[in-house]
Amino acid sequence: MLTCRELTELVTNRLEGHLSLTERLTFEMHLAMCRHCRAYVQQMRETVHTLGKLAEKRVSQEACAHLVDRFRNWKQQ
Repeated sequence: MLTCRELTELVTNRLEGHLSLTERLTFEMHLAMCRHCRAYVQQMRETVHTLGKLAEKRVSQEACAHLVDRFRNWKQQ
């Protein structure tokens, strides 16, 4: 059985269809029993759907470098 933390680490792969059959089954079993994770997965689906509607804009190199730095160091903060 997956923990909630393990499930959150697999959400992106699940939404993109990159889980094995065994991973999908354990993922879905956890969702069947955990309303909090069901809500989280639904929020992620809605976020992906909404972001997919946005027009592409150019991001300055400075802003891009800042974001990349923040993502690389997020666990250290």
